[in-house]
This record gives sequence, C-alpha cells and structure tokens, in this order.
Amino acid sequence: MSHNDLRIQAFVDPNFAENAYVVSVPSDDGNRIGWVIDPSFAPAVDSLVEYAITERITVEKILLTHGHGDHIAGTDKVHRVFPAAQVGIHPSDRPMLADGRRNLSAMFGIDLSVETPADLDLIVGMILLLRGLSWQVLDTSGHSPGGVSFYCAQAGVVFTGDALFPGSIGRTDFPGSNGRQLLINIRRNLLTLSDETVVYAGHGPPTTIGIERKSNPFLAE
Repeated sequence: MSHNDLRIQAFVDPNFAENAYVVSVPSDDGNRIGWVIDPSFAPAVDSLVEYAITERITVEKILLTHGHGDHIAGTDKVHRVFPAAQVGIHPSDRPMLADGRRNLSAMFGIDLSVETPADLDLIVGMILLLRGLSWQVLDTSGHSPGGVSFYCAQAGVVFTGDALFPGSIGRTDFPGSNGRQLLINIRRNLLTLSDETVVYAGHGPPTTIGIERKSNPFLAE
C-alpha cells in the first residue's frame, strides 16, 4: 500500500470549529476502508457519514485523540452506520465518554454522553495498521490526561487533536490538564518528527512540524 493511496477529508463543526477526519485507502474489492478521527456534532458528523457512504468507505475504527465533548459527540452516529467499527481512546480519557462534566460538554449546557462503549485501548507506542500503512500512537497528553496523536511516517502526516495547532497549543486550564506535561510531550514526541510532516490538528488548517518549530510562539525556548 502506497502512501499516495491515502485520502484525508476534514469535516468542520460550525459551532466549535472542530476538525473531524476520514482517512481511507483502497480495499481489495475496489471500494475503500478507513478510520474516522474525532467525530463531532451535527451537521458535521452527518456530512462525514454521507461522505463515507458515497465514497464507499467501510469505517473500521473510530479513533478519539482525547475525550472532550467536541471530539467525541458524533461517535454514536458513526457507530450506528458502521456498527463493526472499533472505538478507540486512551484509558485515561475513557471516563469522559459517559460524563458530561468530565468531557466539558456540561459547561456548555449540552451534558453529552456517548453510549457506544470503547473497545480499543489506545496505548502509547502501539501501532495501528490501515492496510499497509503503520500509524504510531504518540503521547501528547497535557490538554487532557490521555491525549494522543496518530503518526504515519510513510505518509508524513500526524493527527494531533488538541495538542498542537497552527501557531498555538491546547488549553491547559481545564480539569485534568497539565501545561508542563503538554509542552514536554510536544517537544519530545512531535517536534522530533521531520519538518515536512503535515499536522492535521483538531482546530484550524493543516500546518507542518517545521512551521510550528520555527514560528509557534508557545514553543519558543
């Protein structure tokens, strides 16, 4: 499987400006298989599901970079359409799925609870395979206790959730956040990637590791 076969499509939630992603590659039957990363609220999740159906993508995994409400809200919707899909989250953020206070949705008057059980523990260092493409789970905790990123060296891309943004980093004034831990993890696990690595963040347009290394004011030594 060549990295050139990889497609990445973003779906932006209009309320929280959160980026959900569908990543997919060709399957043997002429269709596609893929993952959904951080599905958010309607109408973005509805467009995401419609895209997956139209493009004949079988969703194998729903991967959550962390457990905050705007990154998990569409999990049940995606799983209803693709019931065989595994739901993955780091164990430290798993309690957020069913607790509106912990996932911060309650503070917005939503009190979100995900009914679909998570059945895949995203352990730091583990490798996830999307056919021939290997994705490593990176520790980018600090914005949340179990924040992770997904890095594919073959494709030169990393999905950082709310750890690293274009020109910014994740907030660390939430319950369970740790600003020092986030900065350590960004420097240790993201800034050590090649400059050309494309960053697909939880909010904002794509950037690169090189751009953020040089110009992100939060990462200045």
